[in-house]
Amino acid sequence: MPLIAIPGHYRLIGASPDGDSVRFYPESPTAFADAQLTGVKLNSAGGAQLRMDAIDALETHYTPRTAPRPWHQPAALGDGAASALLEILGFTDVQRNDRNIVTSSTPAETPGYILTKFADKYGRAVAFAYPGARRGGTSKPVYVNVAELKRSANYQLLADGWVYPTFYSKLFVDLRNALADAAIDARQAGKGVWEHDATLPGFRLRSHKQLTDELVILPKLFRRLAEYLTLDEPKNVSLAGFPAFLQASADRLFTVPAGQATHLDTLVLRKGQTLKLSLPPEQIVFQEG
Repeated sequence: MPLIAIPGHYRLIGASPDGDSVRFYPESPTAFADAQLTGVKLNSAGGAQLRMDAIDALETHYTPRTAPRPWHQPAALGDGAASALLEILGFTDVQRNDRNIVTSSTPAETPGYILTKFADKYGRAVAFAYPGARRGGTSKPVYVNVAELKRSANYQLLADGWVYPTFYSKLFVDLRNALADAAIDARQAGKGVWEHDATLPGFRLRSHKQLTDELVILPKLFRRLAEYLTLDEPKNVSLAGFPAFLQASADRLFTVPAGQATHLDTLVLRKGQTLKLSLPPEQIVFQEG
């Protein structure tokens, strides 16, 4: 199944883009419907929130279902990923208010296109995002090769170490392999998140502040920890019940190249207050929810 190339522009004002999500406005108001992407939710101005495929940036404002306020990961890398994405898409001098909402940018919007084929359960178009016009045209099905993949903002952020690889089952295998190679190269070079990563070597959890301000870990693991730690006692950081919580969350996945079908709880190793991921994230492929 090919991806659909849709032309349009990116606009920031009134939104809170981060390192793996930005708002996109197609040239044609019926572009998503014409491509039979009926699950994409549009705002009143016709814009769609993107979920950038294959990558996951550190959280800048994540609100667990049981929490009264947003949680975040270390700001230097979370905000850095957001700034890097917006720079790739052609924005400069982006100003935000104290709620992280963009109040002004230069320019107000930039041209670009996306490659997409489906929406996630939240109505976001899962996409590769590009600045400028596409060579070969848009608004039609395209078979994407690795060369075009490498021009995407997704690939550039991963290659520069700003984001973690987070793959889902609908991602084409050849593209996934190229993205995995970029992640491995970034890790070996100690770029970005990999300079401080605690996911693979492991970490001992001591406090909420350590989790939000110090630990650089895979965002999916951070989100599960944030959800778990806000369930009962807000100040409690005991991980005694975390394996059972993960098991109940039932994040289905398979591993590559082994092809083992399993769940996230089997790959997160706990010893007392210490956690680590037993496989590098590029060897994990999650099933879409």
